[in-house]
Parts: sequence; structure tokens; C-alpha cells
Amino acid sequence: MASNPIKKKRVALDGILLLDKPVGLSSNDALIQSKRLLNAAKAGHTGTLDPFATGLLPLCFGEATKFTQDLLDADKTYDTVVHLGISTTTGDTEGEILATNAVNLTSEQARAVTDRFRGEILQVPPMHSALKRDGKPLYEYARAGITLEREARRVTIREIEVLDFQSPYLSLRVTCSKGTYIRVLGEDIGKALGCGAHLQQLRRIRVGELSLENSIRLDALAALAEENRTTVLLPVDSMLGSFPVIFLPDELARRFLHGQRLPLIKEGVAFTPDAGRVRVYREADKRLLGTAQVREFGILAPERLIAG
Repeated sequence: MASNPIKKKRVALDGILLLDKPVGLSSNDALIQSKRLLNAAKAGHTGTLDPFATGLLPLCFGEATKFTQDLLDADKTYDTVVHLGISTTTGDTEGEILATNAVNLTSEQARAVTDRFRGEILQVPPMHSALKRDGKPLYEYARAGITLEREARRVTIREIEVLDFQSPYLSLRVTCSKGTYIRVLGEDIGKALGCGAHLQQLRRIRVGELSLENSIRLDALAALAEENRTTVLLPVDSMLGSFPVIFLPDELARRFLHGQRLPLIKEGVAFTPDAGRVRVYREADKRLLGTAQVREFGILAPERLIAG
């Protein structure tokens, strides 16, 4: 009688994996594969990246999962190629062609129209998206041939740069606020140019303070010896690089980890009065204790705490 294989016990890992997601793989599948390769007990991703898209997908493990919202809320930067003159049902190469138009534009015209999208704009979320209506993602309605009314949302295009224009291909670098759909941006630019458009390529290169330059592909992770794979994890505070720092002596650190509010001025702890959100460390060993808010009168209010 064949014996059942013994399941490996999952390991409690803390840190961030900067994954360079390949085309065709969903964010959830990328998470599952990464979690298996690292034999991790607890993991989560920081917002979906379409299967069509490639690039930076930060994956959080263990204590890092407490801070995923910070990356969800962070600005993102993308490189994209907009194919002018062809509109599709999905706004990218995975959809069916809806219309084809001639593209008679100069580089100056393309740049002038693209520049108009810098700043705060309104976007209507696409039907082919994970936004939910009555508990179902919009893409399920779209696959059933159902189109629902969607309310326009305000998003912010921090920067939009034309990297190249070789008609009909318009290459852009876009830094934007959370909730921005680059597919919709490409479609809207095509409409403004009078020819329609869809995305030919989409690659995310930055999320908040995290960059694609420090990422690893799944095949490269799998090629590492199993005992060496955790060496690619970044520390938990890598995603908090923009937060001011506060160091606490041992007794205050203990009280902080118990969720107590601390009077920084009274305790003689150095801080920036208008810091807002901060990352907090124990002074003795420089261990991250969590994040907090600096309130009025120098009160440090614990927010998310690191266990252990």
C-alpha cells in the first residue's frame, strides 16, 4: 500500500519579494507559485496586476502583510506602448477589434494631446476589471456580454512622458495615483487623438519606493537552491522608506508594543512635529516595531505593530 507523501511544514517568513511578473500569469497565481517556492506560511499581494501586464508585483510575507495597504495606496509607475488606430473590447491585445482608423499624426500632435492628461482626470473603470458589483467582478459581467453603468472616478496622473512615437506606436511612461487604469488612459488618449487606441504592452516599473530594478523572475527564484531562496526577501521596512523614523528606548518600546500612546515630548524622544505617519524602531537593536501616527502635543499613537 503506497504511503501518502509527507507535506512540508510551512515556514513563518517575514519580508517582501519583488517579483517581476511574466505576461499571462494572474497576480494570484504568481502569489501561489512564489509562496510554494518559499514554503511560506502566510503571504499576500499588494494589488492585482493584469495577466496582460508584466513587471513589479510586490509580494508580502508574514509580518509584512500588515502593511500591504501602504503599497495599495502608493503611486505606481508604468511603461506602456499604446497602439493607435485600433480599438478593442478590452483596451488591450486580449480583446476583439472594435474599430480600425487611419493614424495621421505628427510627433508634436501626439505629445500635445498626451500632455493634456497630466494632473487630475476622470476615468470610467473598464468592464474588464476586478471591480465588484453585487459581489461579482465586472469582468464576469463582460464575459457574459453584459455592460453595466459605471461611475467616473477621479485619479491623478503625476507624470506622463512620451518616450517614443513611431506611428502607430506611442510609448509612454506614466506615474499615477492608486486606482488608475492605464488601459483606459490609452483608450482616452486614442479618442482625444481621433483615431482610437489599445495597449500593446504594459509593464509596471515602480510601486511607491520599490523598484523593478531589485526584482526577480519566478524561473530565477525556482533555479535557486531551496535553502537560498529566502535571501531574496527584502526586510519589512523596505516598503516604508518614505516614513520618518522614531527610535524608542527599551521601556517605551515595550509600552508601544502593548498599544500604549506615548507622550514623546515628556519622554524626551526626538521627533518631527508634523511627521504624520512614522515607522518606529527600538533604539537598542534597531528592530522595527511598527508604524504610528504623531498626533497633537507630540502623542505617538500606535497603528500597526510587529509581533515578536
